[in-house]
Amino acid sequence: MLNGSIHVAGIELEIAEAGSGSPLVLLHGAGGFDVAHPVNELLATHRRLICPSHPGFGKSELPDWLDSIDDIAHIYLEMLDKLALPVVDMIGCSIGGWIAAEMATMAPERFAKLMLVGPVGVKTGKPDKLDIPDVFALSQTELNDLLFRDPAQMVKDPASLSDDELSIIVRNRETLALLSWEPYMHNPKLIHRLHRIHAPTVFLRGDFDGLISEEYLRAYAALVPNSRVSVIEGAGHAPHLEQPAAFAQAAIAFLDA
Repeated sequence: MLNGSIHVAGIELEIAEAGSGSPLVLLHGAGGFDVAHPVNELLATHRRLICPSHPGFGKSELPDWLDSIDDIAHIYLEMLDKLALPVVDMIGCSIGGWIAAEMATMAPERFAKLMLVGPVGVKTGKPDKLDIPDVFALSQTELNDLLFRDPAQMVKDPASLSDDELSIIVRNRETLALLSWEPYMHNPKLIHRLHRIHAPTVFLRGDFDGLISEEYLRAYAALVPNSRVSVIEGAGHAPHLEQPAAFAQAAIAFLDA
């Protein structure tokens, strides 16, 4: 993929692109974007793949005024303007799914199809109980067990990482806390806006996802017209990373249908 940056809303965003054809925007989860992961090449074989790093993640700037997910949604809509992309398909993973949902309620006419992978962003359960485990209260080992079906295959040894890579991990986590701490992992207003989405939408989860339950995903999907739920087997919260071939096949089949 070609790495670069784009100036949007007064800030520099890290962005990577690959492939050609109809544009597909991929919004990463809380762990950030891995430019070298094979899922990118698989998707770029079929589409022009566009992958920004969210403000405060990776090498993207974090302006003082940004403190919410819908701030990022506005920035990304402006990014699409700057890239001269009036209509795109979009895949949003985890917190990226939340951003994608916000964007699709703000400008529904700009999205042909949506895939929300283990998305957060709404409160569907009882007020006194978390829908999603408190990721900030867990040890890294406990969190890895919820994120992945096979953590041993997915988690890198911190000792093998460079100082820059470790700094990005810490920065990503700090920004996640800024955006999702209170209210925890949701925007109370989003649930009242999801009816505005009119793009065909797939809600996808890995069958071993320890963060996003099937009950939560189905309740979320019920709020979006013209949506359905699907599952990737043998994967946790990041099926695009654990099962890239199966994920890319499912994504392209949906987008091309």
